[in-house]
Amino acid sequence: MTDTMTEPATDTADRQDRPEGLATEGLAVGYRTRSARGRGANRAVLSGLDLEARAGELTVLLGPNGAGKSTLLRTLCGLLPSLEGRVRIGGADLARTSPTALARRLAVVLTDRVDPGLLSVRELAGLGRHPHTGFTGRLTDADHAVVEWSLKAVGAGHLADRPAAELSDGERQRVLTARALAQEPEVVLLDEPTAFLDVPSRVALTVLLRDLARDKGLTVVVSTHDLELALRVADAVWLVDRDRHVHAGAPEDLIRSGAVADAFDADHLAFDPVSGTFGLRRTARAAVAVDAPADVLPLLERALAREGLTVAGPGDPTADRQVTWNGGDRFTLTGPGGAVVHSFHELTRAVRTW
Repeated sequence: MTDTMTEPATDTADRQDRPEGLATEGLAVGYRTRSARGRGANRAVLSGLDLEARAGELTVLLGPNGAGKSTLLRTLCGLLPSLEGRVRIGGADLARTSPTALARRLAVVLTDRVDPGLLSVRELAGLGRHPHTGFTGRLTDADHAVVEWSLKAVGAGHLADRPAAELSDGERQRVLTARALAQEPEVVLLDEPTAFLDVPSRVALTVLLRDLARDKGLTVVVSTHDLELALRVADAVWLVDRDRHVHAGAPEDLIRSGAVADAFDADHLAFDPVSGTFGLRRTARAAVAVDAPADVLPLLERALAREGLTVAGPGDPTADRQVTWNGGDRFTLTGPGGAVVHSFHELTRAVRTW
């Protein structure tokens, strides 16, 4: 998804001597409500937040549905006013920054549907240059170069001349990400940018965002449900738990502390801190001895676990049945209803009677 190209020169004239990144100080996010008597009241979703997303890093925002991730993200970009505290972008107080200045510092990609009208993909991405074009809105050659780079960066260069209204959801998400990059901001906030992408494209876009953060010195904050991918790729994590506390640190910090498991473990799902993945939580109904090489063993463990079986250690007396790999896709099952099978599919069917 990445491409070799000449990157646009970043305009640094108005960015000198600015602190970098995004930070919150005592931030409370939520909603202002009004009673039948006209009295206002605040309903905080998350509070007491002292968070930092650094320039040059990809920070991911994780948490269960309804935990407050979207509310936090919308407050960080100024669409919702904070209930308490403040947000700083490049050292400047978000609430005291003019819309024009903010548009040069901050780019946002939300999940809201966008009606592109009759715009082409190139024109839609070109809207990201408007904070830099002044009153006329005309794009210079330099502006056009930035737009072309942003489209190529997200793997959408081949879509440039197509009507934006004809794009698939996944293609549209790439173009909206390109529009954000075309702003040449200091901070990019994205809400579920991979939601409509297939698995390879999700990986490619997530890695692209991390690489852009490092190569361009951007502060990139992404809200996502791609937990396992985020924990592998992100530099830092903000994790909202079930009690609406926010844990911050490297992925390994939150895995080791148990915060990830506490936030996402469920009756039938358990997080494995060693592999960084989720597996089915099932009561083991039997132990099985396994004789297989190292490259086959993990696949056997997965297949047997799905059927409620565990792999026993060598010589374990609790194992009264065995699976032996015979090369290729051939396995011998020793135990009740022993058999020889020729695929993992046949294997899982056969062990269901154990």
